[in-house]
Amino acid sequence: MASEQVLKSIPHRPPFLFVDSVEELDAEHVLTKREIRAEENFFEGHYPGNPIMPGVLLCEAVFQSAAIYIVKQMEGSGEDFANKTPVLARILEAKFKQMVRPGDVVSIEVTPKEVMKNFHFMRGKVRNESGKLVLAIEFALTLVE
Repeated sequence: MASEQVLKSIPHRPPFLFVDSVEELDAEHVLTKREIRAEENFFEGHYPGNPIMPGVLLCEAVFQSAAIYIVKQMEGSGEDFANKTPVLARILEAKFKQMVRPGDVVSIEVTPKEVMKNFHFMRGKVRNESGKLVLAIEFALTLVE
């Protein structure tokens, strides 16, 4: 289940919430975790008898972690974020290395690259419990009203 810190940081809610907890958060990165539950509804069709977490949902977990990072870094800046929603602006590159299955726990790390106007260019990595790289992605998020 999602921690209070996650729920207070981003507007996403189940069934479209893919971050359970924030493990580390500082100016250099955010590290989150997500347990992949067998009862997730997407496993009914992806794939019956051989459930694999869709890559696009792994990407979404990275984007949600990035949104947590952005909101937390900008708190205290005097800007009102109550009416802003973090949205994906660009995917520059995504590489899928391993499959994720029910019962797996993944760690999601996001680091900033640069900020241009209201666009936050970032890198994300998803790793499985053994530390193997599952996904590497570069992308940009923005906050919209």
